[in-house]
Formats: sequence, structure tokens, C-alpha cells
Amino acid sequence: MWGIGVTAAMVITEFTEVGISIILKAAMTRGLSQFVYIVYSNALAIPILLPSSFILYRKRPLPQLTVSILFRIFLLALVSCAVQLFMFTGMRYSSPVLSTAMNDLTPAFTFLLAIISSMEKLDFRLQGSQAKSIGTILSVAGALIVTLYKGQPLTGVPSQNNLIHESLQLFPSNWVFGGILCAAGTLCLALLFIVQTWILKDYPSELMITLICCIFMTVLSASVSLFAERDPNAWILKPDIELIAIGSSAVFSVSLRNVVHTWACGEKGPLYTAMFKPLGMIIAIFLGISFLGDTLYLGSVIGGIVIALGFYTVIWGKAQEEERMGEEKGISKFESNSHKVPLLENRSVDV
Repeated sequence: MWGIGVTAAMVITEFTEVGISIILKAAMTRGLSQFVYIVYSNALAIPILLPSSFILYRKRPLPQLTVSILFRIFLLALVSCAVQLFMFTGMRYSSPVLSTAMNDLTPAFTFLLAIISSMEKLDFRLQGSQAKSIGTILSVAGALIVTLYKGQPLTGVPSQNNLIHESLQLFPSNWVFGGILCAAGTLCLALLFIVQTWILKDYPSELMITLICCIFMTVLSASVSLFAERDPNAWILKPDIELIAIGSSAVFSVSLRNVVHTWACGEKGPLYTAMFKPLGMIIAIFLGISFLGDTLYLGSVIGGIVIALGFYTVIWGKAQEEERMGEEKGISKFESNSHKVPLLENRSVDV
């Protein structure tokens, strides 16, 4: 049941994240600075998370917050700040296309870091490990197909005002520098999932972790943004799409998404959480076709099928590993009990 709940929560989170990214792109076209956006969205999330934490832990025991845990959460905030700064700045210097393509490499980076940190076991003699490896490769390949290969249009007529085409013309193009920043952001995102899982092992409190991390994030991002954004007028928000972007991001991205991602990392591991990143591209295509009248291309269909195959292959591999771990625990428990039986029998004979 928990597996279904985590999957449903992750899919819903990806839907909301795609919607917010569309709003954010519209706000950035009207002059919203990425530095201002990061500071305000994190700061606004604090008064949302604080009463929620008070209500949740009013009758529940809160795990002890040690200096070691506090340092880990600070490290999490540092990595999260790096993710946002690298990705948004990289998008501005290159394009959303390149940023999306780099973001789709998150499962591969997460898989490698999880193996290095011993959070994922890789034994090619086991079907579970084989499935996770193949599924990760398929998901990354499918995401790159969707991003880089368009193919023939299958529905409608190609629009001359394509959103991606417009986005390419909005910002100055420096693909090398922008690509390096996006790649660094993707690597930091994979590291973020690893750190979240590391913290949850000793401090199983998703909401409190998110709250403390958000406080650190506000301080860190403000320190960088006040230096990077020197224009005082950029910090004055207009009551239009800019305010909507920051408000929706504070509620759904900073608050809800971070809590769900932390929970998913604790329940299923960092690789499982990262596997939903390529799924976000399919959701974006679906929403674009359904509500914006975008054209469906052959590359999107092929890439979507490959992503789905990769996603379900990893899920099947994780299920095989969990089943095998359950069987091993059952066998070890049975063996430990069986060793006690002869002692009881000998005592009865002696009596």
C-alpha cells in the first residue's frame, strides 16, 4: 500500500512541478529575476511549514535534533541552493531545451552516487540489479529522444509560436557556459536525493527537515542573491504573474515537493525518487497537447514509450530486491528460532 501511495504522490508532485515551471517561464519573460524568485519562494514557504510542523508534532514525539543532524540539514540546504542557482542561471544562458535535457540525466547521476554511497547494491547476478541498471539507461535514453528528436507531426499543425522556440529567443545564447551550469545543477540534484536519504536514516521527520532546510536556504540564497542582483527595482514584486509564480512555488515546490521527495527517499531510496524526473517531460507534453493545443510528434511518442519501459523496469527491479530482502529476513529469523529448539528439547529430556 505504501508503494502505491509513494508513486501516486510522486506523480502528482511532477504534475504540479510542470505547471509551476510553465508559470515561472512566463514570469521570467516579464523580467522576474531568478535570484529574487529563489529568495522569496523559500522565505514565503517558512510561514507555511512552521504551523504545519507545530500541528503535526503537537501530539507526536519529535526525534532529537543533534548537532550532527543539523549539520546534515545545512549541507542539504547548501546543495539545494546550488541546484536552483545552477539550473535557473544555466537556463538563462542557454535554453529550457538544454536545461531539460540535462535534468533528464538525474537518474543516471543518482544511480552512480547511490552505488558509491552504498545506498544501492549492484550485483549483476541478481535480476533486481540487472533491471535497475537497464531501466535507468532506458529512462535516460527515452528522455533524450523526447528532447533532441522531434520527428514527424502526428496531430494538428506545427505551431509557429512554439513555446520552446520562443524560449530560445528570449535569452542570450551561450550554450557551453549554460550547459556546464545545467550539468552541475543536475549533479547537485542527484546529490540532494542522496543527502535526503542519509538524513532520514537517523532523523525520520520529513516536515521538520524541510522546515529547517528552508530556513537555511533562505539565508544562503539571500546572501548570494543580494550580491548577484544589484537592481533594487528587481526586488519589488508586481501583483501579476510574478507574485503568482512565487506564491505557487512556495506552496507546491518548496513546501509540498520537498516533503514528498524527502518522504520518497526514505521509503524507496534516492534512485526511485530520481526516476520520476524523465516522467515530468511526458507530463509536460501531455498538458501541452491537452490544454495548449501543441502538436504531438513522433519523437515524443517513441521517447515516452522508452521512458515508460525504463520506469517500470526499475520499479520491477526494486520490487524484486524488496521481496528478496524479505525472504532473507524470514529465513534468518527461522534459522535463529530453529537453533533454540534443540536446547528446549534437551532440557525436557533431562527433566
